[in-house]
Amino acid sequence: MPINITMPALSPTMEEGNLAKWLVKEGDTVKSGDVIAEIETDKATMEVEAVDEGTVAKIVVPAGTEGVKVNALIAVLAADGEDVGAAASGAGAAVPAPKAEAVAAPKAEPASAPSASVAATGRVDTGAPAENTNRTFSSPLARRLAKEAGIDLSAIAGSGPHGRVVKSDVEAAAAGGGAKAAPAPATAAPQAAAAPASAPKGASEEAVLKLFEPGSYELVPHDGMRKVIAKRLVESKQTVPHFYVTVDCELDALLALRAQLNDAAPRKDGGAAYKLSVNDMVIKAMALALRDVPDANVSWTESNMVKHKHVDVGVAVSIPGGLITPIIRKAEEKTLSVISNEMRDLGKRAKDRKLKPEEFQGGTTSVSNMGMMGVKQFAAVINPPHATILAVGAGEQRVIVRKGEMVIATVMSVTLSTDHRCVDGALGAELLQAFKGYIENPMGMLV
Repeated sequence: MPINITMPALSPTMEEGNLAKWLVKEGDTVKSGDVIAEIETDKATMEVEAVDEGTVAKIVVPAGTEGVKVNALIAVLAADGEDVGAAASGAGAAVPAPKAEAVAAPKAEPASAPSASVAATGRVDTGAPAENTNRTFSSPLARRLAKEAGIDLSAIAGSGPHGRVVKSDVEAAAAGGGAKAAPAPATAAPQAAAAPASAPKGASEEAVLKLFEPGSYELVPHDGMRKVIAKRLVESKQTVPHFYVTVDCELDALLALRAQLNDAAPRKDGGAAYKLSVNDMVIKAMALALRDVPDANVSWTESNMVKHKHVDVGVAVSIPGGLITPIIRKAEEKTLSVISNEMRDLGKRAKDRKLKPEEFQGGTTSVSNMGMMGVKQFAAVINPPHATILAVGAGEQRVIVRKGEMVIATVMSVTLSTDHRCVDGALGAELLQAFKGYIENPMGMLV
């Protein structure tokens, strides 16, 4: 009996992924544990291993397909002794469904096989041409681009499925100038009112693009990471009542201790065993502050307050196309050198999109440091289920008053965003004071 290979759920929140690469081809024999494909999620690229043994009878979803739904059929294996051709022919019932740009296919009755009940989201068009063969089939995007360029779609030979005109066909026609101009309407309908100067909230893409001159922009499709970031940030701002508290921390003692610790680092493999950064010490200070103020180390649910026994600090790392928050687990128990080396490893693999889901999912708080970019102060958006996130600005020399006299000190502004449902203003202030204490008296982080 054919063995269905479906799109795996590589994390609890994954809904779809991109099938980046097949490492096998039709006719190859695979055994359990063989790596057969690479899947791109919103945060990482991960390898997929075969669970069963057999011969690859058919690859249903080609490499490079974006937005493949979890549990969608992506390939079929023929079991040992089974006819490969027969197994391949049985895969036709699970052709990937079209993306939003494709022509919608007629709804079919649900198939009895579980794998056929969920279609993959690929770029395959399963819709057949309508009975009216004079109709020019085209994608919504192609129609809009043709209208803006004054191109007659009926004069374009489509390269899409069933001769469908797609974006690239319109762009080629516009560049070559070989298509007929679309006839202009005989009379223009009078406008009842002037067009709005800005798009209304929640406006469609078409409404937004009408605000700009044709040809003055290009469309860059959202990748999976950007979609997830947008979704989570909207959910956070719509559901989490943010409250902000800001303090200034003097850094001179911390910078002196950091230099002393780095100078004392033992040699290892031709280099220092560690090299502490200010961010490493901020992570440790935040972890110790939450240990000292446990009522702030919480997560909100509708039924209960989740009080965490350890402080798992997520650290925002900027990567191409977005950001990711690898997590330092039990940071309150780890030394500065361990935190530094873990953060260096996690940061490198984050930029290469090689983190495992358990390395960036969860956590009890977050730290976002934009000080190295020269940002003086900012407020960060909470990443649920966290109740807090610390936004760290740049350390800069400022004139301060100490014992009635003006002196110059290195000062860093930090802003704590809190979920006001579980961390009130007074509790947030208590947490920031504890953090400030460790930053300005950093020897406390060593004991």
